Amino acid sequence: MTLPNGRQITFVDTPGHESFAAMRARGAQVTDIVVLVVAADDGIMPQTIESINHAKDANVTIVVAVNKIDKENANPERIRQELLAYGLVPEDLGGETLYAMISAKKRTGIEDLLDAILLQAEMMDLKSDPTRRGQAVVLDARLERGLGPVAAVLVKEGTLRKGNFIVADNFYGRLRMMFDDHGNEVAEALPGVPVQVIGLGGVPRAGVILNSVPDEKTAKAMATLRTNQARVDDYKKRAPVRLEDLYAQIKEGELKEIKILLKGDVQGSVEAVRDALEKLSNDDVKVRIIHSAVGTITETDINFASASNALVIGFSVRPETKVKMLAEQSKVEIRLYNVIYDLLNDIKASIQGMLPPTFTEVVNGVAEVRNTFHISKIGTVAGCYVLEGKIVRNSKVRLMRDGAVVYTGNIGNLKRFKDDAREVQTGFECGISIDGYNDVKLGDRIESYNVVESRPDAPES
Repeated sequence: MTLPNGRQITFVDTPGHESFAAMRARGAQVTDIVVLVVAADDGIMPQTIESINHAKDANVTIVVAVNKIDKENANPERIRQELLAYGLVPEDLGGETLYAMISAKKRTGIEDLLDAILLQAEMMDLKSDPTRRGQAVVLDARLERGLGPVAAVLVKEGTLRKGNFIVADNFYGRLRMMFDDHGNEVAEALPGVPVQVIGLGGVPRAGVILNSVPDEKTAKAMATLRTNQARVDDYKKRAPVRLEDLYAQIKEGELKEIKILLKGDVQGSVEAVRDALEKLSNDDVKVRIIHSAVGTITETDINFASASNALVIGFSVRPETKVKMLAEQSKVEIRLYNVIYDLLNDIKASIQGMLPPTFTEVVNGVAEVRNTFHISKIGTVAGCYVLEGKIVRNSKVRLMRDGAVVYTGNIGNLKRFKDDAREVQTGFECGISIDGYNDVKLGDRIESYNVVESRPDAPES
């Protein structure tokens, strides 16, 4: 919409019904600012909390619009107080969240809301360069008779122009026609403008990026690359996030955090479990609760978890059969617990598996070279006296001369007189050969050591 001062705001409306969780997740991912509309008479609903979590998950700033303030039972102050628990602190209370009190029915406060959005945009310094090649996000797409694939897109960067070669998903083509939100054909679309694009060779998925490219060759190459990537993504979808797989995924750089959707039987339990789980985070792995609530696990929870690639944990609650079936279809793992220690131990074990190992050097002992012998097929054997600790067969060794390390390697042979020895203690003589090294001299010291691999413990809750 165009404001009286000439500035423009593009709104992407997402339904509030619980069945549209995936759509709300996409909405939060494509916008710069989320306007959270809360009814002053109803208060905070499950969808409200879900929308807040979607916005936080996408790292998008929230502006709150408290609606229906004209109703007799409206209580806007109660809404403000309830939203404090979700980090939406108003400016007059020392926070950074902008609030607008409105009545959509009577059009009260609409100007205040628009001003709040523009102010937030200024504070965020939202800018885009219209001279760049166009880049847009696909909001929706369909196949329309007579026109072929039609994609509704929102331009995010640069300018889309008629005649551009475009790529979206694994489809490409030449932009033949564009229509604005009023159905008028346009020749170009600037940043922030929604348009319907015609010219792609197929129907792209909602949420993917549409790019304008220099020529058809580039477009075709990008489409081929994305086709291959789609195969990889499809494979990943068939192998979702599971506790047993977290270590492998973190090693491959695919997972930086454990996202959890938590449901419990009572508020006290949910809060306790949430706090305990969040305390398990460390510098390497973060445990993030993307949503928590009281009640059984629902289809909305599964859709949310699927959109966010999260685990679903139920504490003293059980999902219905249809919810389990949806979870299987969506490749979402549900973990059920009745004992908090079992839950925390499972997550701790996963985190510990994800943490990089530490390597500790353990020195076994030091021996002094007091004679050297050359034996065919073995090489130089050092006649040694063990000064401290013990020399251990199959350990690593450092050869030191005048305090400097001359060579690092492995013990080849360790003998007491003519017999092989497993180890030789302080005060005893022995013969030592070093694999691949023969330049041993009188007075050298041989240090026997081992490198022990260990994994740091997950933090205590």
